[in-house]
Amino acid sequence: MISQFNRRTGSGSHTLLGDRHASSRLACGIHTILDDKPLIMGILNVTPDSFSDGGKFSGLDEAIQQVELMLSEGVDIIDIGGESTRPGSDSVAAGEQIRRVVPVIEAIRQQLNSDVLISIDTTLSEVAKAALDAGADIINDVSGGRDDAAILTLAAQTGVPIILMHSQGMPKTMQDNPHYENVVQEVLDVLNESIEAALKAGVKKEAIAIDPGIGFAKRKQDNIALLAHLDKLVSTGFPVLLGTSRKRFMGTICDVTEPSELVTATAVTTALGVMAGVQMFRVHDVKENRQAADVAWAIKQSR
Repeated sequence: MISQFNRRTGSGSHTLLGDRHASSRLACGIHTILDDKPLIMGILNVTPDSFSDGGKFSGLDEAIQQVELMLSEGVDIIDIGGESTRPGSDSVAAGEQIRRVVPVIEAIRQQLNSDVLISIDTTLSEVAKAALDAGADIINDVSGGRDDAAILTLAAQTGVPIILMHSQGMPKTMQDNPHYENVVQEVLDVLNESIEAALKAGVKKEAIAIDPGIGFAKRKQDNIALLAHLDKLVSTGFPVLLGTSRKRFMGTICDVTEPSELVTATAVTTALGVMAGVQMFRVHDVKENRQAADVAWAIKQSR
C-alpha cells in the first residue's frame, strides 16, 4: 500500500484514502499507511526561531516552494509547526500558531495537485483542530498529550492518528538538568502513560504512534542509548517515529557546530532506525534520508 504514498508529485489520486482529507483519510488508523516501506516526514517550520531553519519558511511563498521541493524528493508526510520546540524556546499562543500554520495547510490543499499527508506539530488542541479543519491528517504532539489533554479527545472524536512523544518539562527549561537512571525504560514508562491516557480518552490503539523524543530533555548519552535500543520501542507494537534531524548531540560526536552540516549524520541514524524496525523519520533533508531509508530497507528485506 505504501507505494501509493511515495514520491507523489501531483497525481492527486486518493486511491486508498478516498476523496476527502483530514479524518476521513486515516480513519482506519496510522497502520493504513505503514504496511510497507518506511515513511519520510519532512519538517516545515513556519517559525522565526526554530534551531536549524527558523525564518526560512515563514512566508507563504517560501513555505510552498519548500513543500514542492520535498514532494520532488519523495516525502510522504509534511509536518507543519508554528511553534519552535528547540531547547530554550518560548511558548507561542494558540492564535499565533494558527495564524502561521493554517494558511500554509490551506495553500497545500488548494494550490498543489497533491494528496500528500500533512501532520500538525502542536501541543494545543485549539491549534490541532484548526489545522485538521484546514486539511491536516495527523496530530504530532511533542508533549505526548500532557500539555493539553483535550488534544487526545480531539484525536478520538476525529479519528485521526496521533503521535505521542516523550519529553520532560517545557522546551524553555527541558535541557537545564535532565537525568535518568535507565533512560530506555523510563522513556518507555512515560510513553505507556501517554498511550493509556489516549486510550482512556477514546483514541483507538491503531491510531497511536510513539516517538522517543531524541534531543528533548535528553543528555548526549541518553540520546545514544535510545538509538542503541530502538528495537525495544519497536517491540511495543506501536509505530515509531524517529526525529534526530540535525540534532546537537550528533554535532558533539562529529565536532560540528552548524546544524546544516549534520545531514550525513542524520542519514546514518535513519538507516539504523530502518534496520531496527522504525517506520517513520522526521527530517529536514528529505532526499538524503529518503535514499538512506530506501537502501537500508532493501538490505533489510534481503535478510
